[in-house]
Amino acid sequence: MTLLRRNLLKLTAAAALSLGASTTMSVAQDVTLRLHQFLPPQANVPKNIIIPWIEKIQEASNGRIKIDHFPAMQLGGKPPELIDQAIDGVADIVWTVSGYSAGRFPHTEVFELPFMMSDAEATSSAYWEMAQKYMVDGEFKDFHLLGAWVHGPGIIHSSDPIMTPEDLNGVKLRAPTRVTNLLFSGMGATAVGMPVPAVPEALSKGVIDATVIPWEVTGALKVPELVTNHLEFGDETLYTTTFLFAMNKAKYNALPDDLKAILDENSGAAFSAFAGKQMQIDDAPGRELALDLGNEVTTLSPEQVDVWRAAAAPTVDKWVEDMKAKGIDGVALIDEAKALIEKYSN
Repeated sequence: MTLLRRNLLKLTAAAALSLGASTTMSVAQDVTLRLHQFLPPQANVPKNIIIPWIEKIQEASNGRIKIDHFPAMQLGGKPPELIDQAIDGVADIVWTVSGYSAGRFPHTEVFELPFMMSDAEATSSAYWEMAQKYMVDGEFKDFHLLGAWVHGPGIIHSSDPIMTPEDLNGVKLRAPTRVTNLLFSGMGATAVGMPVPAVPEALSKGVIDATVIPWEVTGALKVPELVTNHLEFGDETLYTTTFLFAMNKAKYNALPDDLKAILDENSGAAFSAFAGKQMQIDDAPGRELALDLGNEVTTLSPEQVDVWRAAAAPTVDKWVEDMKAKGIDGVALIDEAKALIEKYSN
């Protein structure tokens, strides 16, 4: 074999290897998904739930799925628009609060009712199960559901101390959802609905005097630096918020079966339970920060909680009436949700 022929063969082999590598690389990342959500990346949910989920998906797919994360509404719009961004394909995946679209997802509201939740992990499991029964082919039919969970106990954070429902009279209080707006306005507060990223500016400018959020997000929002009083309800939970982790349906359906399987294996019931549990775990550092700053953290006794429970009862009655108008048996839904929460608590 001549030297020229030998060199030509080497060049041909090198070109083939290069072409093969190029083809492999093109296959390695054959799907890119845009994930959009409303909190900064250093907040607990992105840091401890969403980003680890992204990493798992990318690793399990050997890089065939690449997920670009857009936190803090970097793709534009406002948090209440996120679910429609997933439906319309502005984003491929979103994490959002279901209640940001008031009344749009009525079945989710059962978990937001006062004193419904006992534990975020168990309640998230109950929420996922009820979503499969009532919502996936109903109010969630326009998107593909990846996860459904709730946060830990909702806390009242206020400029002035709040101990009783009467203390809410005239207080401008931010609430996240239709149900919580009903609850606090029914107790005499001026309920102000706004997405959670707007809370710091609203507190600092006096637009609101108080807010209800779980401890886990207070650090990212600097709430303990803006107010000095925090009210807990002992072993009870005044309220929680339901979340949606949703994907564009056409984008999901267009995936090859093996990539669908990777998303399915890392989403769903177990992921929802994990996310709820993680949010409640992340309450502790937020609470500790408030104490370190010298803030007043008040925990109500069971007898004091009973006063709030009685004051919250009309909200439940009003919700049942609202559900009846939508053709939903609210009483039966409450009983089913409570039974599922108990089931997953054992």
